[in-house]
Amino acid sequence: KLASETKKTSSNLKLISQTVKELRQAFKLFGRYRDARKVCIFGSARTPSNNPEYLLAEDVCKKITEKGFLLITGAGGGIMEAGNKGAIQSKSFGVNIELPFEQDANPYINNDPKLITFRYFFTRKLTFVRETDATILFPGGFGTHDELFEILTLVQTGHCAPRPILLISQPNSQYWEKLIQFLKEHLLDGR
Repeated sequence: KLASETKKTSSNLKLISQTVKELRQAFKLFGRYRDARKVCIFGSARTPSNNPEYLLAEDVCKKITEKGFLLITGAGGGIMEAGNKGAIQSKSFGVNIELPFEQDANPYINNDPKLITFRYFFTRKLTFVRETDATILFPGGFGTHDELFEILTLVQTGHCAPRPILLISQPNSQYWEKLIQFLKEHLLDGR
């Protein structure tokens, strides 16, 4: 029993230490940009570069940074890559996550001093929310929807200031329509 408790204590200390290290790294990087308005972008890591959603994300992010906003992506491929590619380089950040099978930083943010790699999703999510003023989502999978519902929950519970949340897809796309309909029918009645 003592060995089990010692192992658990050691594991807890490693988690705490890594969490503090990741947060300290994020605070150090973004502290220099505290007064700048920032937007985060989420979407599928698997969207190919010739896909209309990729091209749209690239264009949107270019326009956002031309207007003076800073852009933070998840630093991976697909929509995240499109964001870093389209953004003015000096206004583009990457908040990467270590995964066992993917998620190397995309070539448009890799080796940039404005790239951070996290081990834990919760510190990465905290950084996205804490450091940005608006959220843009393109079509994606579970991760994209997790990030959407995380933001909605934090706003609803008062743990995050209200913010613009933009759901973007190609014209004539129905990607977000069923989700919006579900939210209206089942969640907006105060449940």
